[in-house]
Amino acid sequence: MREKPRILIVDDEEINIQVMTGALKGEYEIDSALGGKQAILKVKECMPDLILLDMMMPDLSGAEVCTTIKAEKRLAHIPIIFLTALNTAEGEAKALEAGAIDYLNKPVNIDLIRLRVKNHIGLVRARDEICSQRDLLTSQKNDLEASISRNKHLEGLLPICMYCKQIRDDGNTWHQLEMYITEHSDALFSHGICPHCIEKKRDEFRKIKLEHPRPNHAEGDEEYLP
Repeated sequence: MREKPRILIVDDEEINIQVMTGALKGEYEIDSALGGKQAILKVKECMPDLILLDMMMPDLSGAEVCTTIKAEKRLAHIPIIFLTALNTAEGEAKALEAGAIDYLNKPVNIDLIRLRVKNHIGLVRARDEICSQRDLLTSQKNDLEASISRNKHLEGLLPICMYCKQIRDDGNTWHQLEMYITEHSDALFSHGICPHCIEKKRDEFRKIKLEHPRPNHAEGDEEYLP
């Protein structure tokens, strides 16, 4: 998003462009075009946030310029305010039918045009913020879905044997806990041994070695015990 919104002023009279530029240049970046054909080229070049468009021009009318801009997908979102000396209901209807969002009569009241531009630019900024938030949410949603697709998940209550701790699957088959989780998720196991099991295994090894002593070791010799 630009620090200052950009306005494209389109008129076939240089003096009108100068007046509008003087009124708006402090708050906005200003581009201009003399006539309709130049306006169509200019709007593609500078991608303004708003267009102030003269209704009556010799090469292309404002309505023709507006219709051309609105017909192009990447330009259609740009709001257009018509400025015209043709102060009739028919002229206003024609401007709005072409796709304009507002219509002001010449000679333009400078304070009024500043307010209209400010309000419409505010709407543009709000729309851009909504689009930005939507794109962020879409990106986060896609990341979440990708993460879920990479990792299966366990659901519901798991029937576990209270003695051997095996788990029963939907087919009523009993599995070792590690085997079941491995089959139903992408979890990886890091094996270790708890202090209780270490002591238990130590006692088992001691018993075995005492029952089957190695040659040259006296009974009860624990030098080689774990």
